[in-house]
Amino acid sequence: MKTHLALLRGINVSGHNMIKMDALQKALEKSGYEDVRTYIQSGNVFVNTAEENAAAVGFHIKQEIFKVFGHDVPVVVIAKEDLLACFQNNPFLKESEVDTKKLYVAFISTILNDQSIHDLKMSSVKPDEVYIDSSRIFIKYAVSAGKTRLDQKYIEKKLNVTATIRNWNTVTNLLKMYEESEQ
Repeated sequence: MKTHLALLRGINVSGHNMIKMDALQKALEKSGYEDVRTYIQSGNVFVNTAEENAAAVGFHIKQEIFKVFGHDVPVVVIAKEDLLACFQNNPFLKESEVDTKKLYVAFISTILNDQSIHDLKMSSVKPDEVYIDSSRIFIKYAVSAGKTRLDQKYIEKKLNVTATIRNWNTVTNLLKMYEESEQ
């Protein structure tokens, strides 16, 4: 069995795409996943399955959500190695006295290329900062996530990808949950 982490985008936000986590857990277990666990209400779901292919798992979860709840929800599936890479490759963690409350990670549906940083047109979102690493964008907001143009919609529009963003505290807790599931 392989553990996958599905990051659902845009559920339970401002009253839209409302899905209770216990109902989601039951629906995914009914569809064949084992040891389904969720973390907070924003759509972080661990599933165990014999399926190795992350894209196939994401597609199946997306279909189940639509079938059961009627919501078309983008899903990005990541492995434990992706979360570990967040800690190893986040350049903002190397800064002295960094405010981790301003750090976020955008998980992207595909591998980004060298041109992606230019496609983001960072001059329009200054003083926010980004660093692109494979299928992740590390973000350091100058003020806060609520006071920026550099959000998931902006990233998706500029790069033509599916993206979902998590704050640093969530990334940290998701890695802990991955590690606990292996014990």
